[in-house]
Amino acid sequence: MSTTTPTTTAPGPSRTADVPVRAVSVLAALAAALVPAFVLAPGPVAGSLSGGGYGGRRELEDRLSASFVDYWAAGERSFPPGLRGVVDYWSRYHLVKAVVAAVLLAVLVALGLLLRKAYLRAGGLTAGRRTALASAGAAVTALALFSLAMVMANVQGTVAPFSSLLSMLPLHAPHGVPAGTLEEIRRQLAAYPDGGQSPPPVEVMVSDFGRYHAVLAVAATAVALCAAAISAVSWRRFAAAAASDRRARRVLRSSGLLWALMAAAVAVIAVANTATTADPAPALLAFFEGGW
Repeated sequence: MSTTTPTTTAPGPSRTADVPVRAVSVLAALAAALVPAFVLAPGPVAGSLSGGGYGGRRELEDRLSASFVDYWAAGERSFPPGLRGVVDYWSRYHLVKAVVAAVLLAVLVALGLLLRKAYLRAGGLTAGRRTALASAGAAVTALALFSLAMVMANVQGTVAPFSSLLSMLPLHAPHGVPAGTLEEIRRQLAAYPDGGQSPPPVEVMVSDFGRYHAVLAVAATAVALCAAAISAVSWRRFAAAAASDRRARRVLRSSGLLWALMAAAVAVIAVANTATTADPAPALLAFFEGGW
């Protein structure tokens, strides 16, 4: 009677061996928690830091409108207490949003890098799983770009909160800025700076509006340069990649195109905001005339 020795087969590699499931899950959960935090946290946190918040947008608009009219009537450079409180609150509000958006951006970048690495090593996965990885990577990239835009916009609001608040002035509502005040502001801005000495509030508004656009010009220039550098590196690696490594070449080509387009788009924003920084009064006048 013959006996056969049982053979043991070594387990094959797991189809998810190259996908760091635990790390991806943790980062995805963290990103999912940060999105509502970006929307819900700024108001209460800014209110606690500035000694009081606002019940809603209408209350903020009413307080802003009334305090802005008082500021214009006083004719001083310094903000009255009411307007100072609104401006301080708005600066803290944007600071909280900028911090949350920056953390979300860092999480999404880390998640995107993990997904990209997993996709490049996904030879053992089915076509469906590779497609799912590619789709997840594209979604994370889109969210990361949106988070980057939110960081830039909220840094802008943090540094120049007064100009950011101007967009919330109810210019044409019954509870808004009186028509006489608006007409006087328009007249002063139309004559600025050639109409003689402008009222201090006009000088403050023009200066702050220039700062508001300067912040975005600097941020956009930095992002455009970084995007151009990433695009150049991607194209260099694409040229050096083996022709047989089609997956890597596809990823590198897509990355090069994406970041080149990103650099061009953000460069346009940088140029436009640089021009407004150099001469902010016409853009501010356009706003008060309803064209901004």
